[in-house]
Amino acid sequence: MKIDYEKRIFGLDIMRAVAILLVVASHAVWIFPPAKNVLTDLMSIAGVLGVEIFFVLSGFLIGRLIYRLFVNDDFNFKSVSYFWVRRWFRTLPNYYLILLFNLVLALFLGTVLPDHVWQYAFFIQNFAWEMPLFFGESWSLPIEEFAYIIGPLLLYLVLFFKLKINRSRLFFYVTCVILLFFFITKVFYNTSHPNTNMIFWNVNLKAVTIYRIDAIYYGVLAAYLSIIRVSFWKRYRYLFLILGGLMFLGLNFVVPMKQIFIESHPFFWNVLYLPINSVAIACTLPFLSQLKSAPKWILIPVTLISLISYSMYLIHYSVVMQLMKHFFPTEALSTSTLTIYLTIYIVVTIMLSYILYILFERPMTNLRDSDRIKNHFK
Repeated sequence: MKIDYEKRIFGLDIMRAVAILLVVASHAVWIFPPAKNVLTDLMSIAGVLGVEIFFVLSGFLIGRLIYRLFVNDDFNFKSVSYFWVRRWFRTLPNYYLILLFNLVLALFLGTVLPDHVWQYAFFIQNFAWEMPLFFGESWSLPIEEFAYIIGPLLLYLVLFFKLKINRSRLFFYVTCVILLFFFITKVFYNTSHPNTNMIFWNVNLKAVTIYRIDAIYYGVLAAYLSIIRVSFWKRYRYLFLILGGLMFLGLNFVVPMKQIFIESHPFFWNVLYLPINSVAIACTLPFLSQLKSAPKWILIPVTLISLISYSMYLIHYSVVMQLMKHFFPTEALSTSTLTIYLTIYIVVTIMLSYILYILFERPMTNLRDSDRIKNHFK
């Protein structure tokens, strides 16, 4: 596979690679016997943080695309449709392929399917209710897909009001309205669920679409700043990196150490924890978006993991892990054998993800640049 490293931004590839490795590490805990210690706590946090990084990075990338479309005088509904089509060629084929595989796998293993399994076809399996266990890692995809729809559609509709506001500022206002609206949904959640625990929070707030779309739009807000405040973005990149790092450490290490748990501090966990995490991650973008390259010994593996990260996300748990655990149970294995098992799991996941990327994901994504698609939206 030939990679054009000059067209890639290494810092953003680092974000993707770190994000998927955190997610995989969090699910790899399933290989080992159930335990409750500092390591397992860190691994459970790792999975949450990995997906949050994906959300903010995705928002940053689509934000820059949407902004340039919106401020163009030729912006119309065809522009919005073309944006959607390009995103769908990137995300939908892989998703539906692995969804189909999960359905076949469930029938093969005798797993009970959710009552409303059809919802997965329309990305509403966790729209305003608890995420089912089936194809569990798919919870983030509806959040992404609805975020792709809401922002561009609102930007298109707001133009009908013919407001005397320049489009750049209008983009900022619409982004802030989206952030505020989905922040308020978390406030409503907090008032209706005053007494919960982290297990309930994990599937009823963190993984529910109507509470989480703002996670994407913190990245969109960062994209806006990177375009209209270029000198500010460049000059203070180290300051923001330090600030983001301190916020990140405070939230995910100091808070647990101080025993600030959801049972005693529900407002913090229900309303503030996830947005502050998003802001902390967004603060790393001024530095990472300007980190263009690195020595080849680190550039090549990081870029490779970044490229196959979407395929890895979809297959690492419900496909690879589930099949390995079914055919090669781990309950009776020794610690040393489990370490070998873990190594095999990681290698198999990377290999299968690479194959899926080369044979299916990349060819399907490339269709969006075909002359037929381009000519249709001219």
